[in-house]
Amino acid sequence: MTTPVTVFRAKTIRTMNHNTPKATHVAVKEGKVLAVGTATDLTDWMGFWPDLTVDDRYADSLLMPGFVEAHGHAMEGGVWRDLFLGFFQRHAPTGELEGGLKTIDQVLERLAQADAEMDDPDTPLIAWGYDPIYYDNQRMTRHQLDSVSTTRPIVITHASFHIMNVNSKVLEMANMFGETGVEGVLKDASGDVTGELQEMAAMFMAMNATGAGMHLRETNAETLRAFAQSSVNAGVTTCTDLHQRMDDDALAAYETVTEEPDFQVRIVPAFGSLMWDVPTGLERIKMLKDRGNDKLHLGLVKVMTDGSIQGFTARLKWPGYHNGAPNGIWNNPPQQLKDLIKAYNAEGIQMHLHVNGDQASEFVLDCLEEALNEHPHADHRHTLQHCQMADAAQFRKAAALGVCANLFANHIYYWGDQHYALTMGPDRANRMDACATALREGVKLAIHSDVPVTPLSPLFTAWCAVNRLTATGRVLGEAEKISVEDALYAITLGAAWQLKLDHLVGSIEVGKFADFAVLDRDPLEVGGEALKDIKVLGTVLSGQPQISAIHGTPSQVEPA
Repeated sequence: MTTPVTVFRAKTIRTMNHNTPKATHVAVKEGKVLAVGTATDLTDWMGFWPDLTVDDRYADSLLMPGFVEAHGHAMEGGVWRDLFLGFFQRHAPTGELEGGLKTIDQVLERLAQADAEMDDPDTPLIAWGYDPIYYDNQRMTRHQLDSVSTTRPIVITHASFHIMNVNSKVLEMANMFGETGVEGVLKDASGDVTGELQEMAAMFMAMNATGAGMHLRETNAETLRAFAQSSVNAGVTTCTDLHQRMDDDALAAYETVTEEPDFQVRIVPAFGSLMWDVPTGLERIKMLKDRGNDKLHLGLVKVMTDGSIQGFTARLKWPGYHNGAPNGIWNNPPQQLKDLIKAYNAEGIQMHLHVNGDQASEFVLDCLEEALNEHPHADHRHTLQHCQMADAAQFRKAAALGVCANLFANHIYYWGDQHYALTMGPDRANRMDACATALREGVKLAIHSDVPVTPLSPLFTAWCAVNRLTATGRVLGEAEKISVEDALYAITLGAAWQLKLDHLVGSIEVGKFADFAVLDRDPLEVGGEALKDIKVLGTVLSGQPQISAIHGTPSQVEPA
């Protein structure tokens, strides 16, 4: 019995394959691309494949390779169970619009409303997406949250997921009013604990004491299925979960959902190295590399170094923060980070390394240089993630070492105005997320959303890199704009390369998975300014159509 062949006909197919860059028909067999061509080619195919069926559902649409989000987090599928306090509106995975809170008073009112709607007085009120930098950097205090409740634990995670605000009840439960010995428990000038907790050690104290937010550290089938739907909404067919403990429970959840025939995305979890001691972590990642399936790809390691720039916890070189804020926080002491990097590199494990500030990126590049000199291995593809303040010299060094960069282009829109005025100042803000410099210096480039920090929407991410417009319309760094072609490459083959999956995904060509994004217009015809307005109608995964839950509405939403 012959295996049936399905030919999808589209108005246009942009393949990202330079040998056949444009087509109208793609033949799919056994979930893979069998052929790509034109109506004339279809006539020939019909003579070879008697079980051929033509599917015309995309006859008026544009097909591209399914987008590859090389820096996202599966907790996007879980955070929407909590209250969203974002300054910008955005879509939940199921399509509802949330957020759009323009003052701190509106934030507190929304918290009070949620508190009033809760039955159990001891259940923690958990929220996320808040960022004080949008409110003239006025820091929320425990006293403000106490006005909502002094008896119910309140835990608010910032948009960056590097900072929390908590009320006095949480501080009491976590014994944080005394000396904790933990960096990041903020106090004001009088020595009063403010309720702001910066970076992982301080945040975990609050989470462990209250149980609030613990679900963000857990992975289950429900979360992963919701994350998959978010991916379909954005045209993404391969996505990362780029900081995952990958304990037995998480591994079981991943293996369960990815074995389901109707699971909607390929997923690449990255093992969170700081969650394990080095010997145990090395043993576990070696085991993980031998697991997986067509929809589950294991073997990456994530290394956390500094924090976030907009949270003032990133590590910067001189002259530091433009507004004089103290330098940021290392999530592990530098010597421990160096030892970890060298140990994983010595075992040939690919690392994706979180670096926001230029001090962090310089430190990591120095560590990688030393590690690769001691234990060189070809095609390592170690990748700097975010890498927002890297300068030309750092990109040159990265290229010389074979190190990739995945730049957080969405920052230009969401925090560009604040970087210009507060964090970096005009000159350094203009070179943030320097895509053009990275490409010019020969660095393998991808761009990303860091979902749920910003919405998952690769076309919007491409728009950011091409136009470099802030939320108020300021062009932030004219010289760092890149072409539409380069931006599309970064969200397809560029991202696939960094995940070591470019032989399987990232372009529409024979032998690769039949993974497509379905769009209402052609990105190469509408022009750079309209990239963010293209509607995603769904995806195709292994030849199986998937439907967007937001019905073709762009997943990035303008300010309310």
